[in-house]
Amino acid sequence: MRTPNLLVALYLAAIVLANVLVSHLGPPAIVANAFLFIGLDLSSRDRLHEQWQGRALWPRMLALVVAGGLLSLLLGGAGRVALASCLAFMLAGVADTATYRVLQRQPWLWRVNGSNLAGAAVDSLCFPLLAFGWPLLWPIVFGQFVAKVAGGALWGWLLTSQERSVEATTGQR
Repeated sequence: MRTPNLLVALYLAAIVLANVLVSHLGPPAIVANAFLFIGLDLSSRDRLHEQWQGRALWPRMLALVVAGGLLSLLLGGAGRVALASCLAFMLAGVADTATYRVLQRQPWLWRVNGSNLAGAAVDSLCFPLLAFGWPLLWPIVFGQFVAKVAGGALWGWLLTSQERSVEATTGQR
């Protein structure tokens, strides 16, 4: 997927849907959201990393995370959930980027899945703690971690397949 604007729209739609659903449904919505929406955010973040690298990557990613939190708040998300999402995604983004760079010589699916492991671990600990407080809901932490990694793998594969399909039909690389 070569169009950053489409990836940005997907990223924002996914984070807003996840935050609004958690705000209204609470912890029971977290695991399904993790698979469907946060896996997409983690994988699309890596695709954007590729496209924005060297062009103000950090300010753009920070703006994207903050925009997701603000949109979530404006579209019916609870303030605590939106703030928890922003902070957890900022911390997860640091872990994701560091891992992604360590794996920079690996094929893209290795990079995305490896960095998703790191990002999912950080986000899975930080988000429930910030959104719902102590004590941690360990089944939710573990369940969403597994769901984020599985969802991220699926979305990474879909993003790669879609890009290959576009390249085959347009002859562009």
